[in-house]
Amino acid sequence: MASEADAARDRVVAARSDLAEQLDVLEASARAAVDIPAKIRRSPAKAAAVAGGVGFLALKGPQRVFGGLKRAVRGPSAPLPKSMLPDEIEKSLRRLGTDGDRVRGLLERDFADYAQKAQKNRRDVRRVVLLSMVQPILLRGTRAALERLFAPGDEGFNARLAEIRGRTEGQIARAREGAAPPEPEGEPPTGV
Repeated sequence: MASEADAARDRVVAARSDLAEQLDVLEASARAAVDIPAKIRRSPAKAAAVAGGVGFLALKGPQRVFGGLKRAVRGPSAPLPKSMLPDEIEKSLRRLGTDGDRVRGLLERDFADYAQKAQKNRRDVRRVVLLSMVQPILLRGTRAALERLFAPGDEGFNARLAEIRGRTEGQIARAREGAAPPEPEGEPPTGV
């Protein structure tokens, strides 16, 4: 019976040790991944590229580039005509006589509403088609940039892991000696 208890105790101690090791590795990885200033010091060009890419997207750079390419390929837009109404409507308005101004205003407002709705529908269809083509590329690029940004570097990870293991070993040594654990750095003592 005692040997089973000793074996169970040994398994629990081994599991605790393994858990402590895994927690140390996790903490070191998280600290190294979030240590942005160190990443910037190690590779300032990559950090500038990431910041430039985010700024390009934030300032609607892709839309501006596509608009410029469209103008370069198709040429400048044609100027708007002096009258926005078709010839048949103009002829009908001339036949109305003295009441033409009131009717003209009504027809122009109705036609403007129709043209605005039709333009919005065309814009929505174009936007959906463009987004369905560009979205996978943007998602993949964003995911790659974020993985690159938050990936722990080998040197940063190893340094953080050594720091955490040293702290853990110091706590274990103090606990074995019977000393009270030290207060966390940067935090006021409790009970004040």
